[in-house]
Amino acid sequence: MKFKTLSVHAGQQVDPQTGALTTPVYQSSTFSYFTAEEGKARFGGQNPGFIYSRFGNPTTAELEQKLAALEGAEEALVVASGMAAVSAIMYALADSGDEVAFVDPLYGGTDAFLKQTLVRAGITVTRYGSDQELLDNISANTKVILFETVTNPNLKVIDPRKVVAAANKVGAISVCDNTFLTPYLMQPLQLGVDLVMHSGTKYLGGHGDIIAGVVAGRTELMAKVRTVALKHIGSPIGPQEAYLLQRGVKTLPLRMDAHLHNAQQLAQFLQSHPGVKKVVYPGLASHPGHEVLKDVSRGFGGMISIELDGGFGACARFLDKLELFTQAVSLGDLESLACHPASTTHAAMSAEARAAAGVNDDLVRLSIGVEDADDLIADIRQALA
Repeated sequence: MKFKTLSVHAGQQVDPQTGALTTPVYQSSTFSYFTAEEGKARFGGQNPGFIYSRFGNPTTAELEQKLAALEGAEEALVVASGMAAVSAIMYALADSGDEVAFVDPLYGGTDAFLKQTLVRAGITVTRYGSDQELLDNISANTKVILFETVTNPNLKVIDPRKVVAAANKVGAISVCDNTFLTPYLMQPLQLGVDLVMHSGTKYLGGHGDIIAGVVAGRTELMAKVRTVALKHIGSPIGPQEAYLLQRGVKTLPLRMDAHLHNAQQLAQFLQSHPGVKKVVYPGLASHPGHEVLKDVSRGFGGMISIELDGGFGACARFLDKLELFTQAVSLGDLESLACHPASTTHAAMSAEARAAAGVNDDLVRLSIGVEDADDLIADIRQALA
């Protein structure tokens, strides 16, 4: 089946007791295993079945089947947040004395986790400024490589093929944060990446009403991540959130098509506006990663970054005059959002680290929603004026 069909039907089963078409919300913390012998078998892993919602829940299980199908993965896992996904992956796959590499920049929360928390476990964290630098200089001690396909917030394109080649050189595990593109536009596992993760809060959920994280990959790696995420860290998603995420994923292709259309229209308008110093959108032919993304993805995403002369003051004046765009962090909602990353999403990074990652005070990040493109352009025009 093709993606749009899978997004609706994969993992979904008609409830055998009631005939309910939509997956019910199983709002239960614990499940009876009926006999002591069955309890022993379930806890020992010999028999399938639900025990306790921290380990698994019927609502969550159907969602994971759907996400695995969309990623082309053997298995998927949903957890409480994107940061829960990152931390579970790192703690599951890297040991004290190992080295974790990343391609800069990353989401500010991920960057802070690696540099301020993961290092406390005796794990070395190494930064690479580009996919080519990683490929040329990868350390033989590297155990895990983390990268974003389109980086947050300056929208640099990282070629997953180069990351996979670097990982293969030293036997490392490659992990792709594909939040910005979603499996509708790119499936990193099909390009040789070992694990893919998302902040499900963003485009997968799409409605700004949940916090969630997703990890997908082959069963061998997923078993380790699942154990750490659910049993050791204890970061399961709740059944209500799982229900909402499953509902959101069903409309993912429809929403992404609208995001893509609007982003392209706005990027072209911004590119021609004299009040904008720089426009960064991978869908513009002038973007240095345009051809790479055209080769590996079905589209260029719904995020645009712009730079305005005048630092925080100029950006603040622009942001405060926006009417349709809401000033808020996060992204991928139906509504258009705008923020100043250096003072919000990436504020936890040092000034030196922000400068190295290209997150400067002139930068504004725009998450383009599904409103009418003409109305969004009019709002930006009046704010720039």
